[in-house]
Amino acid sequence: MTERLPSQVLVSAMLRRVNDAGGFGTVLAKGDPQAGAILVVAREPAGAIRLLERGIQPDGRAGLIDSTPSDEPESYWRRRRSRDPDLWVIELDIADSERFAAETIGFD
Repeated sequence: MTERLPSQVLVSAMLRRVNDAGGFGTVLAKGDPQAGAILVVAREPAGAIRLLERGIQPDGRAGLIDSTPSDEPESYWRRRRSRDPDLWVIELDIADSERFAAETIGFD
């Protein structure tokens, strides 16, 4: 098993990359600096919102899982956060936000 970078480092890298590319990224809720899960609120310029998080794919590899609920996304992440105070919630507002998340946190 390989060592993973701390969550705080991954979040910082993702926000820096998005901001450097002309987008906007912000922390909506801070989680555990070492091992907190990361939930990305991906806002596309057209207004669509998707929730993405690191998870295990059917083939056993790490990747991004689309966790977008059918109801209100903001209420979903707030409920998740109330049950998991270690959860990081990051908002990205940039075209192709899923790519930024995948390249930073999605894969080992």
